[in-house]
Amino acid sequence: MPTAIKLPAMAGTFTKILVHHIFSTKNRVPSIAPEVEAGLFKYMVGISKNMQCWVMAINGTPDHVHILASMSKHCTVIQYMEDMKKDSSKWMKHQGAPFAGFGWQEGYGAFTIGASGVPALKRYIARQKEHHRTVTFQEEFLTFLKKYGVPYDERYIWK
Repeated sequence: MPTAIKLPAMAGTFTKILVHHIFSTKNRVPSIAPEVEAGLFKYMVGISKNMQCWVMAINGTPDHVHILASMSKHCTVIQYMEDMKKDSSKWMKHQGAPFAGFGWQEGYGAFTIGASGVPALKRYIARQKEHHRTVTFQEEFLTFLKKYGVPYDERYIWK
């Protein structure tokens, strides 16, 4: 039997988990008004930092948000989305009477991306308002599901 070679143990955990998160307002109501959008996105970046996740790009339209985040090894996608939606919804409700009923749709999309795809995705996220002049959120979301090979039944997506 050959002699085993003892290799040094790895001293730490090293990860690079890039996730593109997409989620919409409750019933896709266009309730992210221009006057609160920048503050909302800044607050969401703070929520992300508190979870040791780093926002690489964030943008959206009045009815949905895209976030490209580098995820912490300590944070699951479901934890990230639960905290992001809960905390940002509370923030929105404190922005005045027009936002008192603000909420996020229950579901979301979360898609992994390789480092080589980051520049193109950042450009895509930056151009959301322009993109959605011709494409609805529903069309966009179905495109992502198809692109990533996610099985779905459209009857249950838009609850």
